[in-house]
Amino acid sequence: MRHVLGISGGKDSAALAIYLKEQGRAPDIEYFFTDTGAELQEVYDFVDRLEAYLGKEIKRLNSGADFDHHLVRFNGFLPSARQRWCTRVMKLEPFEKFVGDDPVISYIGIRADEDREGYLSHKPNIKAVFPFVEDGLVREDVFRILKETVGIPKYYQWRSRSGCYFCFFQRRDEWVGLHDRHPELFRQAMEYEKFNDLTGERYTWIQGISLEELIERRSSISSKANCRTTRTWEDRLFDVDDEEDQACLICSL
Repeated sequence: MRHVLGISGGKDSAALAIYLKEQGRAPDIEYFFTDTGAELQEVYDFVDRLEAYLGKEIKRLNSGADFDHHLVRFNGFLPSARQRWCTRVMKLEPFEKFVGDDPVISYIGIRADEDREGYLSHKPNIKAVFPFVEDGLVREDVFRILKETVGIPKYYQWRSRSGCYFCFFQRRDEWVGLHDRHPELFRQAMEYEKFNDLTGERYTWIQGISLEELIERRSSISSKANCRTTRTWEDRLFDVDDEEDQACLICSL
């Protein structure tokens, strides 16, 4: 039986890895990080820091091709909340290839104060377990674990989750944060958007508005963005309702 734990670069999976290590549970656990090639540098830095603390390799997985390659496969259609091909092709498939047909226990960082299931593989050889749920750990415990060890990922200063820099689940003020902190990545995200002047069709990351239009209107959301960057980690992230947040958990947990 193999024991695996996926590291997304987010707070919960990182805290779970540290918690299990300190508890002395599953000493033969395999850590993995599925890299889309489009993660923020802050995510890569945090994964490296976590790996050093754990004293064990976090195996880097990938789909074998970058986002642009897969975008061509899907005829140029950007992924969206209804068509999450990026999660399936660049996160889930590499994970299932990694475990193969071996009997596996997969440790998931869902907390006791959440009411959601996360990604449960349909493969019969993979069993998901939820140590935080079983032991009653909640969000305050996650922050405590991180503060006492590796610290909280820096991207939480302006973003509520890890994942690709162009993730379509970002709120508008988080797109503004990307524009201000990583202007080159924001520009690259803009280049993926397409407009057909003849048909009026628009392929944008945010429904009904392009990133260029978003920045033109940033004054209407700047006060909210400024509030998010000046508040504490806990206050800012407690604004996110986990039950309503439909982001792909394997990417952001």
